[in-house]
Order: sequence, then structure tokens, then C-alpha cells
Amino acid sequence: MSKRAVVAFVAAALVLSGCGAGGSGGGTPDPDGELAVALQFPPRAAYAFDADDGARLQSLGVAETLTSVDDQVRPIPSLATAWTQQGRSWRFTLRPGVVFHDGTPLTPSAVVAALRYVASVSAPPRSIRGIGFTIDADGPDAVRITTAAPDPVMPLRLSSGNLGILSPGAYAGGGAPEVRRTATGPYVLDQVNGTDSAVLVRNDRYWGTRAGAARVTVRYVTDPQARALAVQSGDVQFAEGLPQAQVEQVRSAGAEVVEYPNARTVPLQLNQSARPFSDLRVRQAVTAAIDRPVLAGQVLGGGAAPAADLFGAAVPWGERTPPPGADVERAKALLAEAGYGPQNPLTVRLWTFPNRPELPALANAIQAMLGAAGVRVEVTVGNYDAQEPQVLAGEYDMFLNSRSYLSDFPDAASTLTSDYTCGGSYAIDQYCSPAYDALIARLNGTADTAARQTLFAEAARMLTADAVGVMVVHPLNTAVLRGATGFVPDPLQIRPVLPQLRPTA
Repeated sequence: MSKRAVVAFVAAALVLSGCGAGGSGGGTPDPDGELAVALQFPPRAAYAFDADDGARLQSLGVAETLTSVDDQVRPIPSLATAWTQQGRSWRFTLRPGVVFHDGTPLTPSAVVAALRYVASVSAPPRSIRGIGFTIDADGPDAVRITTAAPDPVMPLRLSSGNLGILSPGAYAGGGAPEVRRTATGPYVLDQVNGTDSAVLVRNDRYWGTRAGAARVTVRYVTDPQARALAVQSGDVQFAEGLPQAQVEQVRSAGAEVVEYPNARTVPLQLNQSARPFSDLRVRQAVTAAIDRPVLAGQVLGGGAAPAADLFGAAVPWGERTPPPGADVERAKALLAEAGYGPQNPLTVRLWTFPNRPELPALANAIQAMLGAAGVRVEVTVGNYDAQEPQVLAGEYDMFLNSRSYLSDFPDAASTLTSDYTCGGSYAIDQYCSPAYDALIARLNGTADTAARQTLFAEAARMLTADAVGVMVVHPLNTAVLRGATGFVPDPLQIRPVLPQLRPTA
């Protein structure tokens, strides 16, 4: 493993253990100063909560949910201070004294109106879709949420950014709710300029910790080189999502770069419904032939951590010990046991897509590594939308994918179910194990967070033992500060990013 990859991996573990320090752009904090920031992903639907834009308002520090999560991915209070479960229902006690940006108080009826709206749209957020979600006021300071069957993770579901609470006035006009000046967060959404920019101002009546800047201009800059140049020129004091190619140039301009884990995995998925990957020995041979530390440290220039399991360092139950390097001789021996060798060479197709720019580079490197073990790989880089029906139908050999394993709220049960159970809706690997399915079924009756995380780790170990694809790398997130301080990484991307930032003189 390269030195950079080792440093990135250790830093990731420190962040998750609570030992990592927040980023600092240097200088003395100015509590009444202003910030300009360059963010990677613009709103896609005018900040609509039933789209993924709700999570954007959450990260800006504008909208808040009933719950949040801590560094151990346990639910913690936000607009709700306590909760209890009784059968199919959960009772959430609301935080007293909270005032919406338009001056109206947070009440049970306001929470009911907000969550009934988002639950009633044609495509409700995935965090509550299909569970029979209903909500009612329960006394003067609480709401009661009921589901079709007992739900063990409702407090985690409610941390989803798509479930932010807006004031009743947001819904007065009919249609999509008005998101300006109607939320509860430390920042007020004051101006919206389409997908180009927005302006936030500090909420001086906020119930919690005061926002770090009096005013923030948010610029949505999709081009990574433009984000890097904006930091170098001083046009912005904070930027997110810089690829490795831009990291050194912003460092040379005096900026601080913070790299931290991402709850995302790049898996090389193997079609187990047909030869050759229906044979465990062939899957194990592919795993042995691929040098994941080299892929992370050299091919991606340290912009990823090598993956030893599905999860990695972004979550407390993920594997932190790096995987071994390639063992080409073992790969050749396993292939020979399976009947492949110079007299019967193995040729397979590897598909991937360019939307994630690291994937084609990884595909070419994997092609060379498997070639060294005697496997001929034909690489095709194509359109994901065209590829998906075929890979889901099992009409492929190998598929290099990129997968966020915490789907919409910070609990891994959804991905472990959809991707790997016998009836999974996204079961690209075509894996089917009754023992694995029985393990996942235990999650339905497990409410304790630590116990669920133990099951998550056990499921990941089973996938590794059965060589269900190769977990290749975990890409790293990046944040850049120059003229700001106070950044604290959140691999789960749930806690607000901007309120913690403070401008510096």
C-alpha cells in the first residue's frame, strides 16, 4: 500500500473513533463575517422534500428532522427529544420552544402536516415508502407514528433529510411547499437563484448552537476544476468534492484539504447465476488476483481506501484492517482447480460506466491484474441505464459498480436486503443463500442499535467468505478550507455542514 493510502486509511479510522480534528483554514474566527462556499450537487427539484433535495437543505443547516445520529450511527434528539415504541407505533416528544423561521411555533399539528404531506406524494421518500406510515398528534407535545408492522428503526428513518419539518405556512399555497423562511435550522434560506446559488442568513432565534457565519452565499459548481480554482482565487472559502487531481494544486495555494471516509463502495460484481462465477473457486481466484491496495493508493492516487468488506471505515461496524495485496499464484491455482489454464483459458466481459470517473480507470487496472493471472478480460464502458436491465437479469459476467450502502437513512438493512437476499430487488450478483437470508430476517426483530450493527458486520463477513463479488475500494470524500475553520467530517452526510463553518480574518 502506498504511503498516501495508509495515511488516508488511518485518518478515516481516527475520524470515526472521535479522535479526528476538524478542518481549519487558518486565521482568527470572525463571528459576524460572511462565507462563500462551492458545493458539488445543485438542487434537482427546487429543494423539494419528496426528492433528494431535502437532504441538501439538511446539509445547508436550513431544515431539520425529528432525529439525527451520532458518530456511532445511533439516533439522537433533534426536533424530537425522546421517543418510545409500543407495538406498531412510536411516540416522539417534541422539543419545546422551537420557532419556525416565519415566527410560528413548532407544534404537533405542524409536524403532522409536514410528514403527512411528504408521505402522501406519488413517490414518497424511500425512508418511509412501503411501511404503512401514518402520523397523528398525541397530546400537546408529541406525535405518534404508526406502521403496518412493528418497525425497529423508526428513529433512524426520521433522520432522513427528506423528512424535514416546515411550518404550516409552507403548505398554504397548495402544490410544492415553500422552503424559504419556513424551516427551523440555524440558517434561514433567504434567496434562491435556481440551480446556480442561494443565500443563507443566520437564524438568531435558533434553539441550538449559533451558526458560525452571519451570511453564507452558496454556489453550486458542478465542475471540479472550477471548484478548485474558486478556492485558489479566494472566491470561496469552502468547497466539497475535489478529485485527487486537484488536491495538490489547492494545497499549494495555502488551502487545507480534509479527506474522510465515504459510505460508498466500488464492488466488482460477479454473476453467480452462470459459469464461470457460479464456481466459488473462480470468484476466489478473481479476489486473489486483484491488488486492492494498489488500486486505491496508485491507480486512484490515494483518493480511496482499499476495501476489505462491504462497509469500511465510514461506519463503526465496517472492517478497518486493509485487505491483502494480490496473490497471483493462488489465483492461478484456484483457476486450475476449476478447470481453467493455458489449455482452457478463461475469457470474461467486464462492464462499467463513466458517470463515476474512477470506474473506467479501475476497470483497466483490473483487466491487467486479472490478465496476469491468466484471465482475459474484455472491458466495455457504456451507459448505466442501458446496462442495468441486463445486469439485473443476470445477463453479464462482471460489473464494476459504485454503491452507496446506506440507502436514504443510516441503517444497512435496506442494502443488505435489496442487494444480496434471494428475492432482492437489486441483486446484481445473483447471490442466494438461505443462511444469509435467515441472518437478514433477524434484523426485523432487532431494535437495539448495537445488536443491529453486529448483524451488519456478520452479514458482511458472510459475503466475504462466499466471495460475493470483490469489494474493491471505498472512495474518500474531500473538503477544502481557505479562509474558514471549524469543518467536522460526517461520513454519513446527515449532520449539517455549513453551520459549523466560521469565517476567518
